[in-house]
Order: sequence, then C-alpha cells, then structure tokens
Amino acid sequence: MKIAVLSRNENLYSTRRLKEAGEARGHQVDVIDTLHCYMDITRSRPAVRYQGHELPYYDAVIPRIGASVTFYGAAVVRQFEMMGTFCVNESVAISRSRDKLRSLQLLSRRDVGLPRTGFANRPDNVKDLIKNVGGAPLVIKLLEGTQGIGVVLADTDKAAESIIEAFMGLKADILVQEYIKEAGGADIRCFVVGTKVVAAMKRQGGEGEFRSNLHRGGTAKLVRLSKEERATAVKAAKVMGLNVCGVDLLQSVNGPVVMEVNSSPGLEGIEQATQKDVAGLIYEFIETNAALMSTKTKGKG
Repeated sequence: MKIAVLSRNENLYSTRRLKEAGEARGHQVDVIDTLHCYMDITRSRPAVRYQGHELPYYDAVIPRIGASVTFYGAAVVRQFEMMGTFCVNESVAISRSRDKLRSLQLLSRRDVGLPRTGFANRPDNVKDLIKNVGGAPLVIKLLEGTQGIGVVLADTDKAAESIIEAFMGLKADILVQEYIKEAGGADIRCFVVGTKVVAAMKRQGGEGEFRSNLHRGGTAKLVRLSKEERATAVKAAKVMGLNVCGVDLLQSVNGPVVMEVNSSPGLEGIEQATQKDVAGLIYEFIETNAALMSTKTKGKG
C-alpha cells in the first residue's frame, strides 16, 4: 500500500516508528510536512500539492497533527478525504477532540465517566462555579493548553478565585474541574486502535507534582486494566470518532473518569513502557480497514 504520514518533523520518534513499521510490512511510506501542503480546490477534482507537484493517490493517510496547527492540519486531512483516501483519523474527529470543552460535552451526553467540570465566561460567576465542582482543591485548565502547560491546582477557594479571575482578565477560556485526590498524581494512558485498547501505561507525576505528563518529568510503567477502564477508553474513542487515540483516565472512587482524548498520541512512552509494537498494530488496522472512499464523512464534515 501507498501510505502518507502527515508530520511536521520526520525525526520525531513517533514519525520514525510509523515509517519504519510501515516499510517493514512492505508498504511505501512517505512523510509529508502538513504545513507545506497546499490545496487545489477545484470542481470535481480536489487535489493536494506539495513542493511544486500534485501528490499521488495514497491508500491511507496517518495524521500526526500538532495542537498548534489543528485548523490547517484538519483542512489538509479533509482534502485527502475528499480525494477518497482512507484517513486513520478523520478531520471532524480531530477537530472535535482538540476542543476540550466540546469533547467533555459530548462524553457527558454519552454517559462516560468524567470529573465534575465547570465552564464560565464572567468573573461574577466565580464563587458559584467553584462551589458547583465541589470546592477546593480543584484544577483550573486553559482550554488551549497541552502537555500539562496551563494546568493549575488551587488548594483553597480563595486561591481558586484569584487564579480564575486572573485568567479571565487575560480573556483566556478555562475549565474548572474537581481534583481527584485518590488518583495520587497518576493517570492511565490507554492507547486505542479501532475498537480495542492495544496498550496501556500508568504515568506517575514526580515528587510534589500533580501532573503526570512524561514531558514534565513523569514516569511510566505497564499497567493491567480493569474491564471498566478498558470499556471506558473504548467508548470515549468511539464518541470522539477516533480510530487511533490516547485516552487518559484517572482512577476515582466512582470508577474511571476521562481527562482527555488525544488524537495524536505519542508512541515513545507507550512502546517503551509496554514493549509492544504499537506502530505495527496501527498498520494492522489500516490493512484491514483501508479502502477507497471508506472514510465515513468523505470530507463532508
């Protein structure tokens, strides 16, 4: 098969592994810089151009769209969908998952476990906003933050008020969430491919750190999931419409709760922690499911 990996950097671990794993299975794999693509939007014959040439037809595209280029990246993926290419994750699903508020609203409607969350626009709602999520300690998140950046733990209601008012003064959109103390600064990353969790790791934050992101010095190890955790991760991926994603769970007294669904999960941490060929499992999914015009929205989303 002829497969394109959309990635800004061919030297990133995840991009390299996807190229290596695909070629090891006999596929032609091209790494294409998303931002260097430009679209030929014309009647009946949509095309993608790159470095002065029209790109050939690809059987499948694996989008590795960074958060900072979501809008343009999703547009490029949509163009491939309109050309009939099978996209592992579709443009609509990528855009949906990148909007933290929209994601939580969709998951809430489908009865997926979530930490209690508030969202507001004006400072005169702050006291009730804090009270409604159970009071301090609580977590305040920038809507556009990634890799733990823009996530703050407020220990008291007064501190929470000050932080929220400061963010609102900067006209930043924020979420306010209950703090799951029993998680102990750890979360579980479930790597979903198709309708299965193919690998899972427990990430633990460093000493005195409530954020478990590996980019912030957290550690990771293999973890065995409960039936409920596995089912929650698969359901969250399905609600988002993602075929390949990382679902981050916290273990609470009320069962697993979803913190985030990531449409471009990194491969390095999960492959090292679990010793699984996750990149190869993504190609297994492609080999089974890729077919002309088999992308659900066909670029209509």
